[in-house]
Amino acid sequence: MSLSVEHVLVQGQQRPRREEEVQVLERLGQEVGVHAVAQPAVADMSEDDMEGVCQSVREDGAFIEAGENDNLIVQKLIDDKGMYGVFGYSFLEENADRLQAATLNGMIPTAEAIAADEYPVARSLFFYVKKEHVGTIPGIAEFVGEFTSDDAAGEDGYLLDKGLIPLPQADLEAYRKAGADLTPLSL
Repeated sequence: MSLSVEHVLVQGQQRPRREEEVQVLERLGQEVGVHAVAQPAVADMSEDDMEGVCQSVREDGAFIEAGENDNLIVQKLIDDKGMYGVFGYSFLEENADRLQAATLNGMIPTAEAIAADEYPVARSLFFYVKKEHVGTIPGIAEFVGEFTSDDAAGEDGYLLDKGLIPLPQADLEAYRKAGADLTPLSL
């Protein structure tokens, strides 16, 4: 495989421990990156070889774990203009005057691109409730209603202060209805 000879450092949170976070990092982030940067080199690889290249974190010092402190990652990026960082969109937004977003597949991370599921490494936040717990565990139905309310998840909802990017109104209304109706998950 022939890649750029430029030395690249990436600063990010320590390798995720929860399986869903590992899958997001590997399948969304790394695979998109390998395809974007090394397309000719990976085009003829078998699926197993591709998985080995695309879904492993380098251990030669090019990826620097920064713990759980996104503010530390931001500071290191400000100090080293040649470094890349991996962290939540809210930290990019808060530091837009000091950091430049990386493009992936020609897309830059914007709230609109993330809400439309167009930015390759963004993902939606879902939570699931066991239907048999409703009526047994106090407050579950009310929690679902609150979480999907305009006050919480709408365009001016309080979850925006925690980094949530609101869904388009039609999508939010569909999820609100599914939550209120306790529509079973279908895969």
